[in-house]
Amino acid sequence: MNFPESWDKYSDQPHIITDKKFKKSQKEKFLLEYFKMFFVFIVIFPISFIWQFLMRYPKTQMQIGIGVNLDKGNIQYELVEELSVKNLLVRIPLWDINRVDEYVAFAKGFGGDKNIMINILQDREHVDNLELLHTDIKTIFDKFQSISSEYQIGNATNRTKWGFFAVSEYLNFYQVAQQVRSQSFPALKLIGPSVIDFEYYYTTSSLFNFKNIKFDKLSSLLYVDRRGAPDKRQYGFNFKNKINLLASMVHLSTKSNNEIYITESNWPLENTAPYAPTSEKECVSESKYSQYMQDYIKIAKDTNKVSKLYWHQLVAPGYGLVDNRDGIVRKTPAFYKFKELINI
Repeated sequence: MNFPESWDKYSDQPHIITDKKFKKSQKEKFLLEYFKMFFVFIVIFPISFIWQFLMRYPKTQMQIGIGVNLDKGNIQYELVEELSVKNLLVRIPLWDINRVDEYVAFAKGFGGDKNIMINILQDREHVDNLELLHTDIKTIFDKFQSISSEYQIGNATNRTKWGFFAVSEYLNFYQVAQQVRSQSFPALKLIGPSVIDFEYYYTTSSLFNFKNIKFDKLSSLLYVDRRGAPDKRQYGFNFKNKINLLASMVHLSTKSNNEIYITESNWPLENTAPYAPTSEKECVSESKYSQYMQDYIKIAKDTNKVSKLYWHQLVAPGYGLVDNRDGIVRKTPAFYKFKELINI
């Protein structure tokens, strides 16, 4: 649970917690909360399902963005310009707060014509120590306020390997960011709850509760890669259905404004282990990746319910648009397809 020691530098995510006894003991502390979470979902789900056919959701013109990382190097400046992409998502790990000025310089390097959103990555130390979180969040807001007005608070918040064992821990975490924003940086917009995959029971707990929180926009890491093509179904829902249901939940909740950002999605690429974030079974060829990405973006855009979609990410051998293994920068077919989609 300590970063960066438990961070997988190949797939850019934490290693799975292998100590099952530890994981179980931590979750048992929130057993009652888990029961409440599923109860809320059982109540909200049928209402949301029906409401999607009745509501008048504001239509949006979707913008497309890309994730960029400090550790992927300055080659990203050139690649971003070639793509003509204006919306960028930059990760700032809280465990790397001592290098915050490097992240600032990295973000500034893309030029003043980019719309940059900062994704603040959590670690267990900051989940446990909210005073430390308050200090470091304030530092990030202060350093980046002239560069970015939007901040995604937390990432994959329903995955224990990312540092949260329950929704309440995330909401307490988010509340600190909200307090800092309200006290010192009122112009900034905060985005959450950053639930990954089609696990909307976590989303409902974040949207329907008695906490004094408000998401300025709702973020979702809406992966569908384990199902194959975006039109494949999971529990009867394809990608389009998932967006419609999510929009309905957002519309019913008082905890979020009616704007949805999809802040992560991709497919793992075959024959790229250990860089691929999944097993080889879920991996696809580069040509399929390119087609699935095109289909995914088109479906999201056609719903008119997604404001921004950030592809994850620009440079990453196992799942990105560019493979940089062995120091060689190779653009995959998806890179050129993404360039087409940006300019449509």
